[in-house]
Amino acid sequence: MVGFLHLEGDQLQIKGATKVASSTPTQAVVENGDSAIVLTGNNIEVKKLNLEEGEVVLSGKFNIIKLGEACGKKGSLLKRIFK
Repeated sequence: MVGFLHLEGDQLQIKGATKVASSTPTQAVVENGDSAIVLTGNNIEVKKLNLEEGEVVLSGKFNIIKLGEACGKKGSLLKRIFK
């Protein structure tokens, strides 16, 4: 699970990140082991990336912040069917 989220104005700081799986102006996916944060909105940019310290800072207008499973991490077939 992600260690820390801090939203202030148009900046979101994430601590505990292990990877930025993708980043576009409308969506970003930040992973932490088995979990991921999916951010959707407008004008999303990665402002700071320091994976040695596990810190990512993004800016933009965030509409949705959703926690989920990391990319490429799939559960059992039954779990995916009945999701």
